[in-house]
This record gives sequence, structure tokens and C-alpha cells, in this order.
Amino acid sequence: MTKRLALAAAIALAAAGSVHAQTASQPPAWVARSNADAQVLLDMQARFSPESATALGLPGYDDKVADLKPDTDARQRAAAVEAKTKLEQMLATEKDVNVRQDLQIMIHAADLQIEGIDLNDKYLLPYQDIGQLIFNGEFALLKDDVDAKRRPSAVKRLECYVGKAPGCTPITKLAEALTAEQLSNKHLLGPYKGDVDQQLSNTQRYVQGIRQLFAKYKLDDDQGKAALDALDAQLKDYDAWVRSTIVPRERDDFRLPEPLYAYDLKQTGVDIPPEQLIKEAQLEFVELRSTMQMIAPVVAKDEGIQATDYRDVLKALKKQQLGKNEVEPWYHEVIGKIEDIIRREHIITLPQREMQMRVASEAETAATPAPHMDPPPLINNHGERGTFVLTMGNPTSNGDSSDSYDDFTFKAAAWTLTAHEGRPGHELQFSAMVERGVSLARSIFAFNSVNVEGWALYSESEMLPYEPPAGQFASLQARLMRAARAFLDPMLNLGLISKQRAHDVLRYDVGLSEALTNEEIDRYTFNSPGQATAYFYGYMRLQQLRLQTELALGKNFNRQAFNDFIVNQGLLPPEQLAEAVRTQFVPSQQKH
Repeated sequence: MTKRLALAAAIALAAAGSVHAQTASQPPAWVARSNADAQVLLDMQARFSPESATALGLPGYDDKVADLKPDTDARQRAAAVEAKTKLEQMLATEKDVNVRQDLQIMIHAADLQIEGIDLNDKYLLPYQDIGQLIFNGEFALLKDDVDAKRRPSAVKRLECYVGKAPGCTPITKLAEALTAEQLSNKHLLGPYKGDVDQQLSNTQRYVQGIRQLFAKYKLDDDQGKAALDALDAQLKDYDAWVRSTIVPRERDDFRLPEPLYAYDLKQTGVDIPPEQLIKEAQLEFVELRSTMQMIAPVVAKDEGIQATDYRDVLKALKKQQLGKNEVEPWYHEVIGKIEDIIRREHIITLPQREMQMRVASEAETAATPAPHMDPPPLINNHGERGTFVLTMGNPTSNGDSSDSYDDFTFKAAAWTLTAHEGRPGHELQFSAMVERGVSLARSIFAFNSVNVEGWALYSESEMLPYEPPAGQFASLQARLMRAARAFLDPMLNLGLISKQRAHDVLRYDVGLSEALTNEEIDRYTFNSPGQATAYFYGYMRLQQLRLQTELALGKNFNRQAFNDFIVNQGLLPPEQLAEAVRTQFVPSQQKH
């Protein structure tokens, strides 16, 4: 099924920075007013998804859990409508142009939530991946950067999940009851078989992952162990219930009803028809493939490889695999080189804090198989940093934990992946917003994948000219994958290509490992339909804006000033970002 579309869940999974950091520069006065308005949505989020509130840094919610009590969708919808009404009343009397823009962002966020709830209720049988929900809720508190005083709340939260805290019912039972309410409605689609199979195979990984975290932070005393044992037993019972109740309602076709897929694209930030996206991405794919073939002999000569076809050169580069203990040192070495290039070439202003990078645990990888950025607290940040997390395999693939990637641990790959997840990509984007001060509307409620991933691919392209030939080749291959995503995802979901043909494009034309190929297909078909298109589309929009700005300014164009301005805007959608560049950045540069 599609992931639950509550705004709070979307924020918890991805978001950006806040103005409440100790190191933040003094923001403009309007930001404080906008943030006061944002409390309307923040309060609603915290009420229904306290785990998201924890991830954002809101105090007072660390021992509370998601609201899966009866009629949760109806109650969330009513709360979203109430919040939207309040925001519209504020907009009617607001004069400041920046605050008005932020109010419009938040009204749109509320509209998206309402639409998502309505579509889910119309088409899908309610069903929850409880193991992942609990793991994410615990992991938000059990990280090295989290204040040690907050970590005992992880035990209290787990006790609430399993019904051992006052006023708490086991969350597995609440989830079962929500499904039971709608089981008789045969018009509702059950979850996709591949999704259910994957979730069942992950349950024990999540339980073991939480046990390891409790042991690491010395929370596994008698009280902690009792909660862990209850979790283990309840999730086993829940899995048995899934097999007896959900499996008979599974569907074999991953495709969603077209209104749901259209919504997924909209929520991602894609605002053109999927047919147009397919055409533009296919052209990009062909051009990139030709470019890779053109430079393959250069890379082969530089690396001493006896091959000329780009596919064979890539295979040879992938043989330069880093050992498990070599991965982090190599990536940190590349981070240092990239930062030196950023300073030397005046690409962007670096954050004050050092960048963090580490390898993911198996439970983390099960929850998020792809390399990713684990964002810092977005409110009340006291110096906590985001972290670039490298996944080493795809344990969700066919339930086989030995199914490992070779896509991110060969030496040349470190350049583009660091530029994307680290600097000048996601990590810099989030750190800069924490340090410089960006309104909550622009750092949280404007979030969508187009805004975030467009910057990350743009960052790759900014670093590309300065990388060694093998690094440039790996960067082009990564961009080839993003172009493939942007036509394969909609083609699969519109029934225009088979899963096997899509698999072959990724495996043999793009050159992905079998594990990553399977993870990508899962992503397009049931883990996050539509989301993978955001990378290419966001990159295209940002590069178009860059060129338009260069054309407007001519010799007055300053790359570092432009890049700093873009990051300082937070996560504005493409149209609003373009307007800010036209009305603020361009006039300010013309004065020079």
C-alpha cells in the first residue's frame, strides 16, 4: 500500500532545519511571527504523531506514541480542517509578504493531508507496518546526538507501545481494530503482496535492532527487558494476525488506482503530467548514456582498465571494493577533499559544524534501504548534527540479509554519494538551515522530495568538474539512474512496462547490483510510488533556474552568492523559489 499520508509522518521521515538552534544567526523579525503561526500545524502533528514531534525536537512528547485509536482518520481530518481554517483567517489579515507566503505554504500542506486521508479512506484497507513504526519511534530517541537525559523516555514509549504504561493499549491491538472496522468493505484494496512479505521478513530485524539500542544505552534493566519481551511476543502475534487476516486480502497487482498515484506525484512535488515526465527523462537517459560511453575510454586508460564499453568500465571500477573497516575512513577522506574544493572554487559557504557519516545498522537498513541523510532535530537544536548514513546491503530483498550492494562501496562512488548525501548536498542543506535560521514553514511544511532531492543532484553537478575521472564516471552513472527512475516509475505505475523489463534496464543499462535493482523496483511499485521521480525533476527545475539567473545577470552572476541564496530559502517549492530569485536575488546582484 501507499504509506499513510498524514503530514506528521511525512515530516518525520524527511524534513529540514529550524530557527531554534543555539548557533543560528539572528533571523529577520518576520520569521518569529511566521513560526508563531506554525504552532497551529505543529500542535496538530504532535497530537497524532508524537514520534514526529520527537524527531523535530518538540519537548514533552518523548514518552507518547502514535494515535491509532478508533476513528483516527476522521479525527485527523477534522483537526486538519480546523487548522486550515485558522491559517486562512490569519492570511486574511496578514500584510507582510513573507509571512503571507509561509501561511500559503502551510495551508497547502493541510490541503495535502486532507486529500491524502480522503483518498486512503476511499481506496485502501487500513493496514499498518507496526514493526517499522515502533522501530522509528524508538530510534528517534536512541542516537548518540540525543541528550542522554531524554533516552530513558525510550523505555516509557516502548511501555506505551506494548500497553504496560497507564492509559495505553497495545498498539498492535489498536492497529488490528482499525483494520477490522473496514474488513467487510470488499471495495477497499488490500496491501500489495510484495509489501506484506517484506514487512513480515523485517519484524525480527526491528525487534533485534531495538534490543541492540537498549543494550548500547544501558536501558536493558529489568524494566527495559520486560518491555522488550512484551514487544517480541506482541509483534509475533501481530505477524500471525497479518498472515490470517491480511494475507487473504492481499492484491497481486502493485499498481494503485490512478487518483492515488497522481496524488503521490503531487505530494512528491512533480507538477507536470507523468507522460511529459517520461519523455523528458528518456531524453536525459539517452544523452547521459552517450556521455558515459564517450568518457569510458578516458576512465579506462586512467585506471588501467582493459575495456571500452561503459558497462564494462563500470564493472571494473566496482571491483575496487572497500573492506568493511575501510569504508568510513575512505569516505571521511573524500569529505575532506570535497570541502577543500568547495572553499577553493567558492562554490558555497560551508556550515560551522563538522560533517558526520557512518554505516547503517541492519535494522536501519531494513527501515530505509537506500543511503540517506538522518536529519538533526529541527526545533530546539542544541548543536546536534545530521548524519550521512551509508547502507551496505538490502536486507529487505527476498528476506536475504546476504544480498549486498556493490554500488556505494567502490572507491569512485564515494565522490558523488558524499556530494549528494553530505556536502554540498543534504547535510549542508540541513546544517545551513539550522545555523542560519529559516522559518518553520519553509524548513518543514514546504518539504517535498522535489525541493530536497533537486538540491542534492544539483550539488553533485556542482562538484562534477573537479572530481577525478573515475569519480566523474560514477557521478554520471548515478545521474543515469535518476533519469531511469523518472521514466520507469511512472511507466510501471501506468502499466507501460513490465517489472522484468524495468529490472533489466536498471541491472544492465544503468549497471546496478541485483540488490539495489530489486530495492529500486520495490521503491517504484510499493515502498514509495512516485517519489523516485523527484530527483530528476527537482534537478531539472533548479538547473533551469540557475541558467535563467545567469542570463539575467550576465557577468554579475556569482555562483557562491546564488547557491547560498538558494539554501537560505529553506525548502521553497520551485515556483516560489524562482519568484524569490527573480524578485530578491537578481535585483540585489544587479546593484554590484
